[in-house]
Amino acid sequence: MTTLWRRAGAEFVGTYVIVLASCGAIVVNNQTGALGHLGNALTAGLAVMVMIAAAGHISGAHFNPAVTLAFALTRHFNWRELPAYWLGQFGGAICAALSLAALFGRSGDLGATAPAGSAWQSLGLEIVLTAGLMYVITAVATDTRAVGQMAALAIGATVAMGSLWAGPVSGASMNPARSFGPALVAGAWQAHWVYGVGPLLGAAVGARLYQMLRAPVAAAEAQRERTAEAQRERTAEAQIREDLPAPR
Repeated sequence: MTTLWRRAGAEFVGTYVIVLASCGAIVVNNQTGALGHLGNALTAGLAVMVMIAAAGHISGAHFNPAVTLAFALTRHFNWRELPAYWLGQFGGAICAALSLAALFGRSGDLGATAPAGSAWQSLGLEIVLTAGLMYVITAVATDTRAVGQMAALAIGATVAMGSLWAGPVSGASMNPARSFGPALVAGAWQAHWVYGVGPLLGAAVGARLYQMLRAPVAAAEAQRERTAEAQRERTAEAQIREDLPAPR
């Protein structure tokens, strides 16, 4: 198995677990009422957090086609590898939805996302939510100044936060695969375009925004490093001249 397909396999497993847990919480709450909205939101965030911690070192832990696309657009990911990652992500989401259907039937449409208000309102929310999520992901995943060990916690908390305040309106998908799997298996396609267009556009905006804000800082750091290196070279040359024997 090639390295690419190992990484795509990690994307499959991670997306499977995230969709199984986040949509499974909705299904179980629909049947029992035991979790409530807070439980659903926390489950989604925790699932993302633990899978990033488990597989971040293998595949980069995208688990989201919008994240993979945004990384490719900002030159942090190879375009040629995008189809394999998308295959793993969508495949994992579909298999998770099939697992839920086998366990619970089509209860709660398997956690499929649908607008509670207008489609345009949910589109706006999905763009904003995913932009914020991708901003955080880009910061912790691509900037060496960020605390890398906090990546799983920061990203998982962002997902939970978005689910808490926007979940009752748009479903707070932020992930085309998370919406596609349950929609396909349950046949719940209401305003489904929102959950493709919104996250894909939002992720591109969030990644680009962080790059724009980071660029001047990165350039200044590079200039300081060049200046420091030049100073070190001049110091070394001066030391060499001092060590040379004086002419007789």
